[in-house]
Parts: sequence; structure tokens; C-alpha cells
Amino acid sequence: MNPFGLTTGLTALGERTLAAVEQVGGFARLAGHAFAVLLRRGVRVRELAVQFESIAVRSSSIVAITALFTGMVLALQTAASLTRFGAKPYTGSFVALAFVLELGPVLTALMISGRVGAGIAAELGSMSVTEQVDAIRALGADPVHRLVLPRVLAATLGLPLLTVAANLLGITGGLLIATQLGIGANFYVQSVLNVVTLTDFFQSIQKALVFGWIVSMVGCYVGLSTTGGTVGVGRSTTRAVVVASISVLVSDFFITKLLLSA
Repeated sequence: MNPFGLTTGLTALGERTLAAVEQVGGFARLAGHAFAVLLRRGVRVRELAVQFESIAVRSSSIVAITALFTGMVLALQTAASLTRFGAKPYTGSFVALAFVLELGPVLTALMISGRVGAGIAAELGSMSVTEQVDAIRALGADPVHRLVLPRVLAATLGLPLLTVAANLLGITGGLLIATQLGIGANFYVQSVLNVVTLTDFFQSIQKALVFGWIVSMVGCYVGLSTTGGTVGVGRSTTRAVVVASISVLVSDFFITKLLLSA
């Protein structure tokens, strides 16, 4: 056994662990700074409106297409499975619960992380490597107030609205398939209304709020910490999507567990 190889491996593991802890600490500092700036100085309404249009409004088409066809596929699969037990008429109940509780907020967040998270990381990363962020500091302005806060608030407020639309479109997609499978539209709608409660609806909104904050904060942190020129911008864009997507899926488990135990 080579002790030098073991020592090298432990050293590499220690360095990676320290780097990960440093990244988490940097993310926490940025999040705390953004919250403090929000309480102390508020947000620039005009910039917030611009970012909301860019993040939420321009993402509506991709979210709508994803939700609609996912609802149609889910209805097909659910109806085929429930037919074995003679429960095909209750396809709407399963589709609605699946979308409102899980698929709506999670799919919307993943779509937003691919489009918005990557865009934020690329935009702020380009500003970082071209020293535009340093120029903002040199002029006496706070980059967090100018760049981070409007994007975070726009995503945090926009994602719940997109999630509501995704839930409605997913259920509508299931309705389109259910009517083709011989399930009455009135029965489908009534089964949805009988199963989905206001509590389920608010759980979906709560998840969307957290997911919107995660996606935007990850994109901002990765973008502002970008180094290495244009190559670094490309790496940061990829890293932002990967980290945001994994964070959404991991946090979804803990949020669900917390909500169910409450």
C-alpha cells in the first residue's frame, strides 16, 4: 500500500470539502446581503418590472407547453394503470393531485432554471469578467441592490404565478385526453374539485416561492463569482443550471416532508 497515494487522496478530499464549505458560505453571505439591502433600501420598481417581464412573462410559453403535454401524457398513463382496477373514471383526481402537489411547481422550477438561471449566470458572469461589476462598486453603487435584488424578487414572485398557470394547463391537458378515453368532462372537472383542496393549492404556491428564490439566487451567486473570461462564463452557465436543478429536487423533498408533518 502506498501511503503517499493515500495522503494525496485525503489532501484532495480535504481541499474539495473546504471549497464546498467556502461556496456555501459565500452563497449564504450573498443571500443575507440581499435580504439586508431589501429591508434597508427596498427595490427599484422599474428594474423589478423589467426583470419580471424577462423572467416570468417570457418564460410563460415554455412553461405552458411543458405543462400541457405533461398533463396529457400523465392522463394517458394514469388511465391505462387505473383501468386494471376499474377506476379509470377517477383519472382526473390523480392528474390534479400530481400536478398541484408536485409536477406543477417542480417542472416549472426546472424549466425556469434551464432558461432563467442560465441566463442570469451568463449575464452577471459576463459583467464580472469584463469588470463591469467592479465599475459599479467604483461608482459607489451596490451591485447586490442594482443587479441581484431585482432578479431574485422577480423570480420569487413570478414562479408562483407560472406554477398556477402550469397547474391549470396540466389539468386541462388531462381533460383533453380523458374525454377521448370516454371520461365525461363534467365528471372529470367534478372529481378534480372534490379532491384538490385549498391546502394543496397553498402548498404548491409555497414550494414555488422557495424554488424561485433558489433558482435566482444560485444564478446570481454563480454569475458574480465567475472568473476565467468567456470560458468561465460558459462553465458558470452550466454549473448554475446543474446546481439549481439539484437544489430544487433536494429542497422539494424536505419541503414536502415539512408540510406533511405540520
